[in-house]
Amino acid sequence: MEHVMERVDSVEDGVTKLMELYAASCELARTTIASGDYAGYENVLYPKIAVDIKQWAPVDRREPFGYVDAAGTYSAALSRPDLMAPYLRNQLRALCTNYDTEIRVGYSDIRIPPEYIRGVEGLSEVRAAYSDAVPRPTLDDVHDAIIDGEWDSFHGEEKPLFHFGPQRFDIACARIEHYTGIPVDTVQRFILFTNYAMHTREFVSFGLRAMEEEGSRYTRLILPSGEVEPRENPDDIDLGSPRQMPRYDLVTDNGDGITMINIGVGPSNAKTITDCLAVLRPEAWIMIGHCAGLDGRMRIGDLILGNAYERHDNLLDDHIRRDQPIPAVPEIQRTLEKTVEKIYGEDPSLMRTGTVLSTGDRNWEWKSPKELWNWLRGSTAAAVDMESCTIAANGYRYRVPYGTLLAVSDLPLHAVPKLPAAAQAFYSNSKEAHVMCAVMTMEKLAKNPERLRTRKLRRTIGEVPFR
Repeated sequence: MEHVMERVDSVEDGVTKLMELYAASCELARTTIASGDYAGYENVLYPKIAVDIKQWAPVDRREPFGYVDAAGTYSAALSRPDLMAPYLRNQLRALCTNYDTEIRVGYSDIRIPPEYIRGVEGLSEVRAAYSDAVPRPTLDDVHDAIIDGEWDSFHGEEKPLFHFGPQRFDIACARIEHYTGIPVDTVQRFILFTNYAMHTREFVSFGLRAMEEEGSRYTRLILPSGEVEPRENPDDIDLGSPRQMPRYDLVTDNGDGITMINIGVGPSNAKTITDCLAVLRPEAWIMIGHCAGLDGRMRIGDLILGNAYERHDNLLDDHIRRDQPIPAVPEIQRTLEKTVEKIYGEDPSLMRTGTVLSTGDRNWEWKSPKELWNWLRGSTAAAVDMESCTIAANGYRYRVPYGTLLAVSDLPLHAVPKLPAAAQAFYSNSKEAHVMCAVMTMEKLAKNPERLRTRKLRRTIGEVPFR
């Protein structure tokens, strides 16, 4: 059934109407399932927004988003417009400033599975009693056709406005909560990834100190175990979590705080979490971790600022060709470099920019000398890790600015393998400064996020108007 799309007078009215329609659908779902009158569930629908661009015109060439290649109708069925309201307002204002537009809002024809609606109980009974009336979550509607620029997504009567369909958005949010242990609502727009609990403990310690400062922009610190008070002793806080990727949100009122996630080890985890976080349109994500140094002149504790990525992780080869360059994002690179100088001093031997090679094989250094020679022959890699290339490549793919700051923990080609005693000493000496480099970088970027909204990650074809 085709639903009427009503014209709204302003961006604010449009976003408010989206939230009202979504809230009404969720309330109808709760009422319908509680009453047992499942036939009424056919009206539990995702809201939809359409922007009619009446005439194409050239725009300021510096615009990082909010422009199109042709006049026409651009639309999206959306989930959780309440969660995405600031983003939606920002994107719609840019589009409406650049063109003569008309905004229409109404219901889509896509029903919301009750599994994605909070406060709905008794689903097993519903399925048994009248399962055909209530939609199941379907993976048929969970894909990245828009992100990956597939032909059919961009050549229908209406062109895509947003990067994701509503069920792709909902399952991503559900998985964020499942893997990290915290509802998606407090994910901040600046995200740090690590492999180490010691980094998350340093981050929590910083958060507690920062909240106590007069005039602090941080208002809450949320852990998988719950919210903590500013005056708590960090040593008394249990940071243990049964979750696969525990998350720590240092929250500001407008969402431009910092989230840290311990993603564990391996490119698969890195892809899993970035696939999900991308739907929230973060401003940036940065990997801080450890790596093997490949240059005999390096020392344990040296820093590697990744400026190129040699992908041996294989996970994204179906989405991004291996010969597709993954560029560094200069805005993040420069900020990281200046922050390292401030914290460590201006010793030029401490940090180098270089290629990071990521592999899915943790024991890559166990290859024979001849195999290692042939593997690295011709490579300019300065460091080997397991996650950085996946995070950078998925940032490139999802148009999320990315960066990498690694600390050298071993030199396996030069008779310094990672062994317990030396590793623990290195961890103890490096963890605070390493984390603070990343935190201070994010704080600097948050002061002026406009400079991160780069055109460098926009596609030549297959791009949507929104950032």
